[in-house]
Amino acid sequence: MDSNDVSLTDGGQPSQRLSRQQILTMIAMSSINFSSMICYSVLAPFFPNEAKKKGVSQTVIGLIFGWYALCVLVGSLLLGKYIVQIGAKLMIIVGIFVSAVCTILFGLLDRSAAGTPFIVLCFVVRSVNAFGFAAAMTASFAILAEVFPNNIATVLGCMEIFTGLGLILGPPIGGWLYQAFGYEIPFIVLGGLLFLMVPFNIWLLPSQDADPSRDSFFRLCTIPKIPIICFVVLTLSSGLGFLDATLSLFAINKFSMSPGSVGLLMIGLSLPYGAASPIFGMFSDKYPSARKWMMVMGGMATAVGFGLLGPIPVIGVSSQLWLTVLMLVVIGFSLCMTAIPTFAEMLICAHENGFEEGLSTLGLVSGLFSAVWSCGMFVGPTLGSYITQRSNFEYASASQGGLAFLAATLLGIYSLYELHKKRSIRATETPPDDRTPLLSSPHPS
Repeated sequence: MDSNDVSLTDGGQPSQRLSRQQILTMIAMSSINFSSMICYSVLAPFFPNEAKKKGVSQTVIGLIFGWYALCVLVGSLLLGKYIVQIGAKLMIIVGIFVSAVCTILFGLLDRSAAGTPFIVLCFVVRSVNAFGFAAAMTASFAILAEVFPNNIATVLGCMEIFTGLGLILGPPIGGWLYQAFGYEIPFIVLGGLLFLMVPFNIWLLPSQDADPSRDSFFRLCTIPKIPIICFVVLTLSSGLGFLDATLSLFAINKFSMSPGSVGLLMIGLSLPYGAASPIFGMFSDKYPSARKWMMVMGGMATAVGFGLLGPIPVIGVSSQLWLTVLMLVVIGFSLCMTAIPTFAEMLICAHENGFEEGLSTLGLVSGLFSAVWSCGMFVGPTLGSYITQRSNFEYASASQGGLAFLAATLLGIYSLYELHKKRSIRATETPPDDRTPLLSSPHPS
């Protein structure tokens, strides 16, 4: 071991010492999570309002956010299947480079004509950017799971700190740069940050070699528990995507907030998410049997948070800024509780059902996870924006809460079924007959 190695608890077992490769991998993945998320979240405080100035409706704004996620979905499935042939490291490097270029190009779209030209260019640039993001994220999950096979939830929890930091800093930095320098500067600055990640990760990231597998996404999805977990993941990202596309306009109209203040408001969501992630990650690795119940309880709490975020008019409570902030904190905390165990649970479920260990299976699981997450990021903004336009933000938020409640209920029912099935199997196993004599009688009857 390297003399500078540090220790990491392994699921309640004696602590292991991290190798130099593991430390460098954690640094690389942290930089990718942070830079990618800060570039992703920078749009939320000001882009919806800027798009409305260009003649874009609320529904189309939601589609612009959602289209990005739909392209990530397609890219994740394709790249997850062929990660072995392409190489995980190459996928990350190319993905970051493409995302950097597209982030800067998106900052130049204010120079286009209003209406259809602006809308078309938004969709084109976001589409290409989405494939770059899909490459980086899918390969990142696979590399982390291979380098840290026994601590995946803990490590992912630690990585989510940097995801949370990116989500925390993106909106206020974007809102401040927008107010101070205009539309272009936030994208140019953060796109430049992504460019710096390219040589940094070329040096840090390890190369991963593996053989292709005959397993497929179809076989993975035939495992009953996998689609249920996928639905849980979809509701998580759907909620986040919904808030990205609608919260800023709601806060500006309801509370007369500026774009910079909206960026600070969204810290109420991302700060508890990032802060609680390593705690839930370590708990998940130490008590694997509790993962499904973490997802169930987190989903129920998420449902309550979205129901009271508006809040839904039928309960007779009026919108208050303090209540909105409090519910954002609840949603951030509960989303974290639900999200952290999902990838580890999907991976263990695949291995228990005959999928071989290695980069190929990791690519399939990470690709499916990223694809479902992206599907939610499409459903959330598009459906939420449509309901907001046809009704209001309060009912749209309650709809997101209903999805979270349904997913948590289904997972809870299936978990109880699994528990009953295991107890039935144990009960049918024939126990040794305590009445059988230890020594046979010397006088047969």
